[in-house]
Amino acid sequence: MSITSRLRSPEEIALNAGMEVPRLLLPKADVFAEQALRLRQLAANHPMRDYLMLMAVVAEAQSAQLPTFPEPALPTAAQADTASQQGVPLLDAATWPREPFWRDQWRALMRDVLAKLPADSPARAGVSAALAVDEATLDQQAARLLTGVSLGLDMGLAPLLAAGLQLYFTHLVMATQAAMPSAFGFTQDEGRCPCCGSLPVASVTRIGGTSEGYRYLHCTLCNAEWHVVRVKCVHCSQTGSVRFQSLESVTGDAPSPAGKRPIVQAETCDSCWHYLKIMHMTQDAQVNPVADDLATLTLDLLVSDAGYTRHGVNLLLLFGEPDDEGAAAPPNQGPR
Repeated sequence: MSITSRLRSPEEIALNAGMEVPRLLLPKADVFAEQALRLRQLAANHPMRDYLMLMAVVAEAQSAQLPTFPEPALPTAAQADTASQQGVPLLDAATWPREPFWRDQWRALMRDVLAKLPADSPARAGVSAALAVDEATLDQQAARLLTGVSLGLDMGLAPLLAAGLQLYFTHLVMATQAAMPSAFGFTQDEGRCPCCGSLPVASVTRIGGTSEGYRYLHCTLCNAEWHVVRVKCVHCSQTGSVRFQSLESVTGDAPSPAGKRPIVQAETCDSCWHYLKIMHMTQDAQVNPVADDLATLTLDLLVSDAGYTRHGVNLLLLFGEPDDEGAAAPPNQGPR
């Protein structure tokens, strides 16, 4: 039986009564520009200002490269059909072959970042060191990053390398969709991106159009978004043990004004003890899953201290020790 003809759950049937919610929102041409703008906005008076500003410059460089990015080899219709029938991501980042030019494009990206950084930026040394990495090491590090292996992963290089891989896979997804509008089918694991198989960085409740009020998970690699019903753990799919926590609820600070939901919350599950941040555009229309996730690292630390493990990952900021399950994965990346 084709995975695309699966029966919908009662939650999906109730949610979609009277209309079909867009299942997949693919990245648009301004995806990196919006991220850069939000990062600069959040950087003001932030304890992580230097890092947020570095990532803003990186996003601006990504945005500048995206329109002229070289065309990679695209999947065939037969590959798309097979992936859909098997319920797996068409462009699985762990196995999809990368064109050799990705390294040249990454170096061009880093040179652009270095040119745009202020002369006194503390990040210049790290970017310069990254540019000195040889080709074989780049391929080795990229493979580790995309397959979730942290053993031997250079945590300093990883965020810069991830920026180039994000650019590559975001363009690949956009080009594939342009060539085959129905390329991406349903997948069996709704906790991972249906386009590239990566974990989400966060979820967003959207405003406007047919996606008004619905939750979408945002891919940490290709920037695609896919719909998952609300108040449902994206790690174990349970609904009865989901709670929402914010910095106020964890730290005991004074709550927001009555009726005003925090912009960013941690959606925790007491069944599997995992969590993922959820961001509400109704509270701030400019919220950005990648940027706002970086700016709310304190919430991660506090929720982790309470015993929860993050389901998703932000490839632009990896931290922690190798996972005990299997070889070792970037913190909160999880085994594949």
